[in-house]
Amino acid sequence: MSIQVNVNKATSELARTIRKQLVPMLVGSPGEGKSAIGNAIAAMYNLKVIDVRLSQADPADLMGYPRIDDKTGKASYAPMDTFPLEGDVIPEGYAGWLLFFDEFNSAPRSVQAASYKVVLDKMVGQRKLHPNVAIMCAGNLETDNAIVEPMSTALQSRLVHFELAQDSDAWLEWAGSNGIDHRITSFIRYKPGNLYAFDPNHSDKTYGCPRTWEFASRFTVGEEINNELLPCLAGTISEGLAREFIGFCGIYKDLPTMADIIKDPSGLKMPDEPSVLFALSGAIAHNATEGNIEKLVTFIRRMPVEFQVITLRETIRRNKTLVQSPAIQTWI
Repeated sequence: MSIQVNVNKATSELARTIRKQLVPMLVGSPGEGKSAIGNAIAAMYNLKVIDVRLSQADPADLMGYPRIDDKTGKASYAPMDTFPLEGDVIPEGYAGWLLFFDEFNSAPRSVQAASYKVVLDKMVGQRKLHPNVAIMCAGNLETDNAIVEPMSTALQSRLVHFELAQDSDAWLEWAGSNGIDHRITSFIRYKPGNLYAFDPNHSDKTYGCPRTWEFASRFTVGEEINNELLPCLAGTISEGLAREFIGFCGIYKDLPTMADIIKDPSGLKMPDEPSVLFALSGAIAHNATEGNIEKLVTFIRRMPVEFQVITLRETIRRNKTLVQSPAIQTWI
């Protein structure tokens, strides 16, 4: 077992590994965001992602296809155009490539063996990869009933291994900056265990995880959340979670409106039920602007201190310019 790292730590440690010209191998449960980490690293270094699903590859895809030279009569291997080689032109607007071997440990042993030369020697057949190619591998955990093939010790020693752990705070930080519905982030903040509700032996068609909550947000943004959305949400995060989430969203009907808060931030009745306060914190963060932040902070100061922190942290995640407002600076 590798030391577990959350999304933020995994991103920084995998980037460090790549800078040292080594190949990281990230394993985690399905839907935890391994591909998103690869895309984040590529964006950090302006690399074009080449996504290779190793479970669907053939050994010849990595070694090259045999061909006969008409002049010499000898056979050699022609590399696939998937791989950028020495002498290839870097795509305009990029600094290089990130070769992302996904489903790495789901590949047959023969394909894994064919990858030895690529991950260690940075070669495809007899041709060297372009010097501006970085490599990252990812795969699932054997304990999650995913299709996983054991790695040989020879392959293990060619990689630097990391295991991804779920961290709701890290996901909420990402969600606040990426337009995830504030009702979803409020729900996850209220019940963090629902971010990743994966059970290897589950009988549902799906389950709650970072990937499926992002899918769910596509259904809910700009929509009223009620039982009309149940089929879509149940098909995305499972029926049980969908019903619980819809029930939580019913709280929003009883929240004070932003107009009420802005009209009387010092005198408006403050809820005391935790679930209502979680919902209220998300609603305030979603609606905060430079024009209303002063009155909203007046109201926020009357909340229990832990909800003041939650609300203002979420507010800044969703609109980073508001951290400079005098009201928030005074609170800080």
